[in-house]
Amino acid sequence: MKLEIVRELKRDVFGRVELVRLESGELAIRRVACGGRLPGSRFVARRLLARERQALQRLEGIEGVPRVFEASAGELLRSYQEGVALSATDELAVDFFEQLALLVGEVHARGVCHNDLHKEQNVIVATDGRACLVDFQLASSHRVGSRLQQSRAREDLRHVEKHRRRYLRDGRGPEGSSFVLAEQPKLRRSFTALAWRRTIKPIYVFVTRKLLATRDGEARRRSDGIWPRWTPARGPRPR
Repeated sequence: MKLEIVRELKRDVFGRVELVRLESGELAIRRVACGGRLPGSRFVARRLLARERQALQRLEGIEGVPRVFEASAGELLRSYQEGVALSATDELAVDFFEQLALLVGEVHARGVCHNDLHKEQNVIVATDGRACLVDFQLASSHRVGSRLQQSRAREDLRHVEKHRRRYLRDGRGPEGSSFVLAEQPKLRRSFTALAWRRTIKPIYVFVTRKLLATRDGEARRRSDGIWPRWTPARGPRPR
């Protein structure tokens, strides 16, 4: 397939992500798993690409999730989602987080867990105001209902709830949201998440930020910055 590179979106130890234009004129995303200076990074990059391909293929047909155009051992070409990251949007529908939770539930119903929803840039506010998900390279595929899937699914939902609370608390949400927020119980981290946070994550941070002097590109809205204005509910996606 003939492609025109529009611009490079990201480059890290595991490769690069490019915005490209297809022959049809449609925009798409190409992930190239070429590795970097870290020994074994090429192997890891290809494993991550394979995870993303497997997850997206299982999620084929779900609105709000990218679809795969082409895939090989070293490259993945998927659809481009028009919109803006949650961390950068200047408006949100009052039912946005309900939509997001429903979308994540659809993903879980196919046996897939995203595993990277703590990053606001992986949650996209589409041009129609509805919730979308991107960047499935850390996603995992499971037997539906297995104990491991249930544990990881709880983590996905905990991050959805974490974002919702942050965007609604302290008077940031629409009128009446503070009362509703107070009625909702907080979700606790799973054992898997606690183990990651206390063992693997410190190693990952040390290698990427200290040894390689790179950042993971995790954009987060500043607490003292401008928060989105609230717009009418969008309702469920048309089927």
